[in-house]
Amino acid sequence: MLSVAEAFARVLATIRPLPTETVPLAQSAGRILVENLHADRDFPPFDRVAMDGIALRHAAWAAGQTEFALEGAQYAGAPAVPLQNSQAAIEAMTGAVLPPGTDVVVRYEDLAISNGRARIRIPPLAPGTNIHPRAADRRQGDLLLPAGTRLGPAEVAVAATVGAARVRVQRRPRVALVSTGDELVPVDATPLPHQIRRSNTYALAALFALDGADCTTFYFPDDLPGLRQGLPALLGGAFDAVVFSGAVSQGKADFLPGVLRELGVREIFHGVAQRPGKPLWFGEVAGGPVVFGLPGNPVSTLVTAARYVRPWLQSSEQPSRSMPPSVAALAEAVSFRPALTHFLLVRLRADAQARLCAEPRPAGGSGDLAGLLDADGFVELPADMTDFPKGSIWPLWLFK
Repeated sequence: MLSVAEAFARVLATIRPLPTETVPLAQSAGRILVENLHADRDFPPFDRVAMDGIALRHAAWAAGQTEFALEGAQYAGAPAVPLQNSQAAIEAMTGAVLPPGTDVVVRYEDLAISNGRARIRIPPLAPGTNIHPRAADRRQGDLLLPAGTRLGPAEVAVAATVGAARVRVQRRPRVALVSTGDELVPVDATPLPHQIRRSNTYALAALFALDGADCTTFYFPDDLPGLRQGLPALLGGAFDAVVFSGAVSQGKADFLPGVLRELGVREIFHGVAQRPGKPLWFGEVAGGPVVFGLPGNPVSTLVTAARYVRPWLQSSEQPSRSMPPSVAALAEAVSFRPALTHFLLVRLRADAQARLCAEPRPAGGSGDLAGLLDADGFVELPADMTDFPKGSIWPLWLFK
């Protein structure tokens, strides 16, 4: 069997960039930008009033004048109102254009206003106080959002302010999620004593939705002719990845690897030295999707999806994305004897030093679906060790 590192390298070697598309800005959140967006004007585009108060000439205040007649008011969104009398002032609201002829703003909190006059109750401030100067943040033409940026709330706001009503982004990954097994019934059915409801495709869809994947679910019973007839439609160009759950181990009804080979899927590996998830299968179709065959037990399914499939999807969108995203320290010592990479389920907490700690969460085997409720993810413990001390730091893979 391959090591985890070897298997992961082979998975990443199949990554291909996703196609691009242009979408309305309102539909761009979470997408990867594939064009550069520049400032179409200065940020801010004018000297901007930063506090509600009065705008005046600093020279008059510095010369000892503390009482100013109010000529009018400057509101946000209104054209500039110049100061006519250098010994007077203009009321100015936050976000407004700084009235021409003024160079300092005094807050209302520092004033006494009556009968159209304002008296300043504090010593003179420096020129420019409470003013956000034009181009202080960015200048016209500056690169604001380079290609490759994931569009979050701040990025979408910046795109809006430069007038990018539509943006060029990478298409979301399209994933077919396929569950197999005669024991599975629909989620809204009442299972017989020997049956269970389908849950793995729901878990996978929820996991991949965190990265914006568009998922479509399918089901096949353990029927060799049915697989031969139904799978070709999934292996064409409609999907970027096809993810199976179940039928990849050594059982007499585990037909999937053989059928995939019959249908022209190139097997890249079958079996990885890891626990859980040792029977993991991976291949690709020439000119078509990659194919993941995940073990069907729910813990194995979710762990291998988080360790292999999700990074593939993330890298297809953003090749520079680091994996895993973080590390954690073991909250207690752990021993694991088999010469396999151990994916240890953990719950996360912060210690007194604000360090991320991983508390091992026991599970009743790879079929313990409810045991996943206590886990945030898993740490990856290498195969060449058996004892892992408290406080040792390991790669962390998340379910959330």
